[in-house]
Amino acid sequence: MASYQSPSITQSLARMYRGVSEIFPNLTDSKNPHENLVERLDQTDRPLRVKLGIDPTGADIHLGHSIPVRKLRAFQDAGHTAVLIIGDFTARIGDPTGKSEARQQLTPEQVAQNAQTYLDQVRPILDFDTPGRLEIRYNSEWLSKLDLGQILDLLSTMTVGQMLAKEGFALRFEKENPIYLHEFLYPLMQGYDSVAIAADVELGGTDQKFNLAVGRDLQRHFGLSPQFGMLMPILIGTDGVQKMSKSLGNYVGLSFDALTMYQKLRQTPDNLVEQYFELLTDRPLDILPKDPRDRQILLALDIVAQYHGKEAAEKAKEDAQSITRGNTEQAEAVPQFSLSNVEFPAKLFYLVSASGLCKSSSEARKQIQGGGVRLDGEKVTDVNLCFDSPTDLDGRVLQVGKNKFVRLV
Repeated sequence: MASYQSPSITQSLARMYRGVSEIFPNLTDSKNPHENLVERLDQTDRPLRVKLGIDPTGADIHLGHSIPVRKLRAFQDAGHTAVLIIGDFTARIGDPTGKSEARQQLTPEQVAQNAQTYLDQVRPILDFDTPGRLEIRYNSEWLSKLDLGQILDLLSTMTVGQMLAKEGFALRFEKENPIYLHEFLYPLMQGYDSVAIAADVELGGTDQKFNLAVGRDLQRHFGLSPQFGMLMPILIGTDGVQKMSKSLGNYVGLSFDALTMYQKLRQTPDNLVEQYFELLTDRPLDILPKDPRDRQILLALDIVAQYHGKEAAEKAKEDAQSITRGNTEQAEAVPQFSLSNVEFPAKLFYLVSASGLCKSSSEARKQIQGGGVRLDGEKVTDVNLCFDSPTDLDGRVLQVGKNKFVRLV
């Protein structure tokens, strides 16, 4: 059989395997060509179909979500076909993975709006333009057409015991939290996506192994070669402790402006910098700067350049330096916080918390008392300082520490 080789595959192999937590079946144990990803890559006479499913259950994507999308781009650059599945049907159920209770079901209108914002945010990562490189599919294409008989066929492929082996379900069952029958359909429906598009490889986070394995089982059930699963690590957030999450406030959104993105990444904890380089950039890890500060700056520049361009990244760096020196007038791109979100009269500690500069009011109080809060470059230590109206603050720069700031508008 002729081997499929694109001009860039040799250069891209390292990117395809960079930062991967697990490939299953194990690529070294299996001697069956159909169960060995390396051999399938080497022996196939066609581009592989590489699947990534995203459920538009919210409006924003953060850097943690970008990891499998970047891996999808690596496969594109190796000459394979990226199949990005927008789970417009499954999003109406919601992935129960890691949830202690059922997700709130979304309307079709909410899902459609979220889906468009998702595509806008991943556009800087994926190759949307080269013919044959990308398929964007919506799983309502096939899931909305399943009749009762086909749904019963899907349900017959898995037992209740197998479903309860899924970590989130097991925990909820143990705690006697409700598990609704429609939630059992989620792994089966997303697994059926792999059947519908004949996936060779599916990408996901380490928390998605159960779902990816269901896709393999269903492909066998329907007489197809089972896909390989490629799992990526879950990104730790900017707090250095918990996984990146919007609800925890420890995230960097792909839609953030260049300066906000730069400032947040510039503060990446030292113990996470190398992992961020590995998972979020293509820079060789053996030539990183030795100085921790230089590493943080390079990381911020690299990532901001991916989403905003090199010129915007350098401008963000200059603006950040100006603000750190207290030259707020020189910084044109200071992130803004709308005072319309605040009810006046308002105390300073509340403004610091509401603007996102601190995670809570108690943390904001501590920062003020410790001299870590400035207004237009001047230190403010009165924790009970109160402002009667937005006009008292309009246009002023609120700052916590050396690197966190917003312009109040």
